[in-house]
Amino acid sequence: MFDGAHVPAALTMGYMDHHAVRNVEGIDPHLSITRSAAASPLPLPPILLLHGFGSSSRMNWTDTGWVRFLNDAGRSVIMVDLPGHGDSAAPDDGGAYAPSRMRADILQALFDERVVPLRDGDPASGVDIVGYSLGSRLAWEFGATQPEIVRRMVLGGPGTADPLASFDLEGAERSLAGGAPSEDPTTADLLRMAQAGDQADLPALLAMVTAIKTEPFDPQGAVPRMPLLLVAGDQDDYTGGIEDLRAWAPDAAVTTLPGRNHTNAITSRLFKDAAVEFLARGR
Repeated sequence: MFDGAHVPAALTMGYMDHHAVRNVEGIDPHLSITRSAAASPLPLPPILLLHGFGSSSRMNWTDTGWVRFLNDAGRSVIMVDLPGHGDSAAPDDGGAYAPSRMRADILQALFDERVVPLRDGDPASGVDIVGYSLGSRLAWEFGATQPEIVRRMVLGGPGTADPLASFDLEGAERSLAGGAPSEDPTTADLLRMAQAGDQADLPALLAMVTAIKTEPFDPQGAVPRMPLLLVAGDQDDYTGGIEDLRAWAPDAAVTTLPGRNHTNAITSRLFKDAAVEFLARGR
């Protein structure tokens, strides 16, 4: 759900074409949307980058070199900070954090960025997606419900289980108030990584957990049918069931990252290379 890896900000300067905080559908959340165009773009769709829980577009994609790498490969990118993350607002409305609402806001953000549905004869139509952790869950559901706009997807750190659905909210709140850590090791791990983020809005993150619990992840109930690449570190404890995801999807492959876990897989050069190669293919 997280990635705390950083590189110096100076290494990422000059790659952001524009950044805006926009009013999506006339109501909260005000989502932070950043677009970065390639200097020599290929005739391919933009790539939507979806970060993990407790992270941000900057932490997952800019500081780790993904934006620079994709731009150098001729790909333009669109990044959306989820509500309560990064530079996006933290709405008081708990419904803004529900997965279905976030997917609707992401769709509106793509329309705002002039992404058009897939069209025969137009190789730049539609959008490719790279998601990580929670971003992969949202991408899986988005691809299943919006097949007319999604061409290909790369999902990093995916699994069939939803660690946020079993998150110990009471234990997390007690820990944040100065009490003992949650006895649930997954909750303690997720909370520790969330607190490591320099832009973490912890009340908003707990509101998102509450909302996600109302919409459990059901990957077999709605399966994306476009080509998928599922990527996971061989030491990632959050990717149980990845082979089930591959079996359920009609056109999916798996890439394993040796020596990587859920925190540092996002920084892997093998991950980047595999994503660029996979997303360069036709439909």
